[in-house]
Amino acid sequence: MTPAARRWPAAGGVVGPVAFAAAWAVLGRRQAGYSPISDAISQLAATDAPTRAGMTAGLALLGTGLPLYAVALRRVVPGPGWAAAATTGACSLAVAALPLPASGDRPAHAVAAVLGYASLAAVPLLAATPFARRMGAGWKAPSRLAGAVCGTCLAATTLGPASGLLQRAGLAVGHGWIAASAVALLRRQDGGSA
Repeated sequence: MTPAARRWPAAGGVVGPVAFAAAWAVLGRRQAGYSPISDAISQLAATDAPTRAGMTAGLALLGTGLPLYAVALRRVVPGPGWAAAATTGACSLAVAALPLPASGDRPAHAVAAVLGYASLAAVPLLAATPFARRMGAGWKAPSRLAGAVCGTCLAATTLGPASGLLQRAGLAVGHGWIAASAVALLRRQDGGSA
């Protein structure tokens, strides 16, 4: 297998997060009464939401892109960061498969979302040191910061009326780190530099 062919799965780390973010950004504007400040993204994929099909497709692209990215990450960077990325992808698929009902909650959906949040924040934290060793020292501090900000924002979604905004901020930081690292993996030369 050529080096380029070994790197192509990293594209999942760009395509998945971009598709997911585009889905919630576009569909949130189209759903009457929906607030990206106070409403969760999962409400766009709820069983009675007119945006369900589009948001579910965004979740599915995220859920398939991140495991592909995990394969590329594992090939280049030692350590458990790849497993956290694969877990985030699996949790995204679970969230899509377990939509919120028209009224009330779905505990399995909440469990999948919380595990997805935790594993997403863990990706840059677990990969920070080994990624910096392979791709350049400049990755270490931003990776740790991304993981901390992602985790803090997602944990804070339980605290108040701006839960939708905090969710989007946390996801944007976590998925942004994945997309940036995926681009670095795609651009990586055979000698190991980014």
